[in-house]
Amino acid sequence: MNASADVLAVSQLIARYAELVDAGDFAGVGTLFTGDSVFRGSGRPAVGGAGVEAMLNASVIRYEDGTPRTQHVTTTSAVEVDEDGRGASARSAVTVFQALPDFPLQAVAAGRYEDRLVRRGGRWLFAERRLRIHLVGDVSHHLRG
Repeated sequence: MNASADVLAVSQLIARYAELVDAGDFAGVGTLFTGDSVFRGSGRPAVGGAGVEAMLNASVIRYEDGTPRTQHVTTTSAVEVDEDGRGASARSAVTVFQALPDFPLQAVAAGRYEDRLVRRGGRWLFAERRLRIHLVGDVSHHLRG
């Protein structure tokens, strides 16, 4: 692959993560991570794709339709591919919107993702994802605890 194709593939991976979380497909989210990856957020780090799936199942509220009723909007992504083409890093802004019948549409959180990615088997995967939330709204309909 060339650098432009790699940047596009990494950008698509970042977008796919948001799509799967919003669809409530936490098992699918887990497939985007390596077996030894680390997801760091506000709680204990989740290790591996199975750990990310378990963390999401334990912390995110899903509704009757199977989704968290959210829209993760990921913007201002900056992707840098390593010279050898086997790794990359990315930084993105994220805003999480949520709406329910009794909860009007609003931003419930905003922050940044800092990612380290690797190419495995011709596919880009998260090796490390760090979520730094800077702004927090009413997450009582989104997160447990």
